Amino acid sequence: MIRYIRWSAVFCLVLLAALLVNATRLQIWRAGSLTDNPANKRGSIARYAEPRGDILVDGRPVTGSRDSGQQLRYERTYANGPLYAPVTGFSSQTYGTSFVERAEDRLLSGTDPGLTAFPLWYEFTRGRPAGGDAVTTIRAQAQLAAYTGLAGRRGAVAALEPSTGRILALVSSPSYDPAVLSGTGASVREAWSRLNADPTRPMLNRALRETYPPGSTFKVVTAAAALDAGVVTDVDAPTSTPDPYVLPGTTTVLPNASTGCEDASMGEAIQWSCNTVMAKIGVQVGLRGMVEAAERFGFNDAGLRVPSWVSRSNFDTDMSRDQLALSSIGQFNTKATPLQMAMVAAAVANGGEVKQPYLVDRTTQDDGDVVRQGGQRTLGRAMNPATALRLQELMRRVVEEGTGRNAAIAGAEVGGKTGTAQHGVGNTGTPYAWFIAWAKPEGSPLPAVAVAVVVEDAEADRGDISGNSSAAPIARAVMEAALATDPRRPTP
Repeated sequence: MIRYIRWSAVFCLVLLAALLVNATRLQIWRAGSLTDNPANKRGSIARYAEPRGDILVDGRPVTGSRDSGQQLRYERTYANGPLYAPVTGFSSQTYGTSFVERAEDRLLSGTDPGLTAFPLWYEFTRGRPAGGDAVTTIRAQAQLAAYTGLAGRRGAVAALEPSTGRILALVSSPSYDPAVLSGTGASVREAWSRLNADPTRPMLNRALRETYPPGSTFKVVTAAAALDAGVVTDVDAPTSTPDPYVLPGTTTVLPNASTGCEDASMGEAIQWSCNTVMAKIGVQVGLRGMVEAAERFGFNDAGLRVPSWVSRSNFDTDMSRDQLALSSIGQFNTKATPLQMAMVAAAVANGGEVKQPYLVDRTTQDDGDVVRQGGQRTLGRAMNPATALRLQELMRRVVEEGTGRNAAIAGAEVGGKTGTAQHGVGNTGTPYAWFIAWAKPEGSPLPAVAVAVVVEDAEADRGDISGNSSAAPIARAVMEAALATDPRRPTP
């Protein structure tokens, strides 16, 4: 009898050991796969069990949370969703997150360890702190001016504070309301399908993710390269450039849209946007010099984050001389995001120094205590300070008496550069209208804003497209808003 009891005890011990081994296998070795299994809804239920933290503009939330009463309880809401969609992105229970919603997801969802001094306590209790807030650098009035100016036309605006890199406005048009993607069900799936099928691509963030031929706005980069390399020492000296100009090694003739470009100086070429002069100067600088100059401004950098990733702006590193001539006036394979061209204008305004653009000023706990502070960072020097001063003067001429007069602002110093970028097969597409600019109050030592505007406007009459008529008024409105809300602005 005792022997049978012993066998039973041994058998029970074996069963207990097997149970412990299996529990250990499930909780340790298979925990990750079970957690990530699509059939496991616990993570999603926990994620949406509490309100999400907010994204703030000028101290006010532009996001919120709504109790849906469903198993995935709290859905994201957006105030002025289309206005701020390029900043916030979306937070969807069906399709995930994008832009700041994605970059700051752990903080907003309450899973960031920085939200509490006792993260292990929440691990032990299986709870979590309230979601934190992301305070953006956006200024509401500048954002609204950009959005209103585009008025639904395809295009984008990016505005920066040159001395810090703070992004003051980031608009992509046409836009969409992220709220239609927040929840679950047929309506969300239909909205997703509709937005993705829309030929105007409203969910594309054109300010960060679309690259365009920058056209004549790139001539600022070419001018900086020429001055730094000593190819041009006197911006007002004639350049012996014919009009039209035959591209090197070819019989292809490059014309000008403006008159009076024959033998024009580089200063006149910037002021009146002479293609021939700047193409010739780019060839004189040479491929290596032009590549190095473009890369100092940020071209060919695939690692830019703001904190969302930014598409790489391109300047080819292997070209023939005729291709280099076209690239030097922002054509051929030269492509840039609106943010990149805002960085070009900002570098000129900031004495040649390129600041890292950033969109999140700080992150905080729900009670306002700072979790992380966004910091200024220098990406390098795009040009010598003396070169920047010369380019500031040339860009002022563009606005005061050249092709960019529609950007002038009373009581402020404004420098700009127009651009009309050809594209399409045989350049048959409607040109893109560009304008880049910077502004500062008269007498102020620091620039307040730098901006880039691109208008695709495929419905417009080709003859009416120009940076001055289509893009400069938008840039002026954004700069006026930024100047009016600049915290450093002296009190009248």
